[in-house]
Amino acid sequence: MPELPEVETTCRGIAPIITDRQIIKCTIYQPQLRWTITDSLPSKLQKQCIQSVSRRAKYIQIHLANGTLLIHLGMSGYLRIDQTMAPLKKHDHFELCFDNQLSLRLNDSRRFGAVIWSELGQSHQVLDQLGPEPLTDQFNADYLCNALKNRRVAIKKAIMNSHIVVGVGNIYANEALFLSGIHPKTPVHGLSRQQLNRLVAHIKNVLQRAIEQGGTTLKDFRQIDSRPGYFQQKLQVYGKDGQPCPNCQTMLESIRIDQRQTVFCRQCQPYEP
Repeated sequence: MPELPEVETTCRGIAPIITDRQIIKCTIYQPQLRWTITDSLPSKLQKQCIQSVSRRAKYIQIHLANGTLLIHLGMSGYLRIDQTMAPLKKHDHFELCFDNQLSLRLNDSRRFGAVIWSELGQSHQVLDQLGPEPLTDQFNADYLCNALKNRRVAIKKAIMNSHIVVGVGNIYANEALFLSGIHPKTPVHGLSRQQLNRLVAHIKNVLQRAIEQGGTTLKDFRQIDSRPGYFQQKLQVYGKDGQPCPNCQTMLESIRIDQRQTVFCRQCQPYEP
């Protein structure tokens, strides 16, 4: 599933290509995604000019004079820049054609992605009540300590809660907890301020390094030019259960937390109830 680094990589890839371009045509090939694409969308987008591209959580935001187009990649989606006249690929569901004979196409084999319209000056409900971006100054140890003070959950579950902080998906939660020396099942109320400081720093670091490597390719993710992300080669623990810990050579173990694979080292990440 594309996580924050993959979405950020996509935004950075498409922004210089589509910014200041006029939308000549919008085509919906398959409206039944996670939520049905409204059939009025093409009329809202046609002849509009792209002002900028940004990201909020895992939503790509394409800003226009009359509103914002939100795109979520779901579990298997990706955006591709193509020639307008190039043949469609299987699972191409949505397309924006621009005035330079290029198009932006959403491909999503599982159809868990989304294409949503938000009117100018309105915040769409999918963005309401989201926590801070992890790479901003707003996400720090003071904030995290305050956000966790009344909770009684495992730390991995907490940092994957988008109401607390957005974009820390399963891969990067595994990595940050390992680098911080924190067992993923440690209750949040049992963590010291020093541990929270360390965790915040490693969340920021692992996400930034993943962005620099173009994201992580596990199954479906591709950058807009179809190249894979390369951070998978830098992963310390995720997907490596049964292999030696890169620090101490103890065999890495795997458990399930909220139905998600969680890999850790018993020696480097001792459980602290």
